[in-house]
Amino acid sequence: MADQLTDDQISEFKEAFSLFDKDGDGCITTKELGTVMRSLGQNPTEAELQDMINEVDADGNGTIDFPEFLNLMARKMKDTDSEEELKEAFRVFDKDQNGFISAAELRHVMTNLGEKLTDEEVDEMIREADVDGDGQINYEEFVKVMMAKRRRRIEESKRAYSISQSNGRKSRKRDRCTIL
Repeated sequence: MADQLTDDQISEFKEAFSLFDKDGDGCITTKELGTVMRSLGQNPTEAELQDMINEVDADGNGTIDFPEFLNLMARKMKDTDSEEELKEAFRVFDKDQNGFISAAELRHVMTNLGEKLTDEEVDEMIREADVDGDGQINYEEFVKVMMAKRRRRIEESKRAYSISQSNGRKSRKRDRCTIL
């Protein structure tokens, strides 16, 4: 299953995995798995996490090593058609189905999601996403914004990890995985 991943995907997953391998022993605890997956743009429920852990924890030690993690991510990516999810999300925002998200449509959806944005905040979101400067967001611009958001989440995870590492010692145990 993991052999279907690209080198870029494996590299990205290795980086995320390493961020949460707190003691450097090559394993992450089951508790950390949800955090890792969220940093990669996934939103598994607790039940889904438990099912995933049960599926990939081949040695039953309660931790996930990197090969197990790669298999998990490959399965998760196969189950999720991210292109279709992005199209569906775009359709949710594009109320009149004209192929563009206007400031009014963005404001309407964000308000209904519980986000009370000011007009200035909505305008700023449009400006950030509106590459061609027409005052609206087309599908390609929407995809770029969503991918940038994902990269920002990964960068935020890296920063949080760096801060936590600077506040404590990092040990290097490579001989075995332990449950923390």
